[in-house]
Amino acid sequence: MAIALSTDSAPPHRKLAFWQDIVCDTFVQLDCRSDLGDDLHGTISRSVLGEVSCTHVVSGAQRVYRTPSRIARAREDYVLIALGREGVGGVVQDGRETVIQPGAFALYDTTRPYELLFDADFHQTIFQIPRAALQRRIAGTEALTAISFDRQRPLDRLAIDFLVSVAGLADEVDADTGARLSEQALDLVAMALGERLATGRLAPSTHRAALLYRLKAHIRAHLADPELSLGETAAALGISPRYVNNLLADEQTSFQRHVLSERLAQCHRTLAAPAQAHRQIGEIAFAWGFNDLSHFGRAFREHYGLSPRAWRASRPGG
Repeated sequence: MAIALSTDSAPPHRKLAFWQDIVCDTFVQLDCRSDLGDDLHGTISRSVLGEVSCTHVVSGAQRVYRTPSRIARAREDYVLIALGREGVGGVVQDGRETVIQPGAFALYDTTRPYELLFDADFHQTIFQIPRAALQRRIAGTEALTAISFDRQRPLDRLAIDFLVSVAGLADEVDADTGARLSEQALDLVAMALGERLATGRLAPSTHRAALLYRLKAHIRAHLADPELSLGETAAALGISPRYVNNLLADEQTSFQRHVLSERLAQCHRTLAAPAQAHRQIGEIAFAWGFNDLSHFGRAFREHYGLSPRAWRASRPGG
């Protein structure tokens, strides 16, 4: 039977801390940060299938870190396979980074530092595998962390379809059947990993997609800084300002337009939150990096069709 936990049971001021406690209890010792604060939501449901645990994670924008200090105090030795269901997530480990789209998976290793990035609501299914269980089937998986496996290759597609099926059946089968299913899933995953190790081929778009995701995550993390600039962002990512705009051109925007859109979205959300009703509109705008209230008001109206004051008044309890 699945064990389900949710931030719904936590008081608003404790949601982030409660969520971190849930994540640590379910997986391994981790640090979690989120700009959502009191509005953070999250649900975890976990089932055990033999040696493997299968966990559905549904939550909002956040960053998750497995740090050297956490690793030094831990005994966990797992490989985690993250299967995208809804939304996207970034994975950074071993000098590589990738984006997990719905219907794709990537793996990361709990014995080395990693970072997970989510810039919006997401749903992932995480398979937590003891290293020994995977090593019985294949060695050298250290070279495959933070690399996406999608449906373009036949073996990847077969493994993904089986993982999705197993996740859907986890609560409906008895313990013996669950254990056998997890063994078959590991066999298929090992075949997909082995093929990638043998060919060494990576999708040419992987690095660009990961860099775009890292760029957007950096912008989100620094939205509150009014000094956030194209030059500083490019330097932080080790690329040129021109390449920053080249990446964002893939989504028909530019650095300045993307930053403005993200700041407006945060203000839009904050103004609608009943818990933020005591804060002045100007205070909220300044908190998200605006330094000119007239410009903020004009941009907000152009983007949402209402002034900030009218938008707040239109919300329940406004």
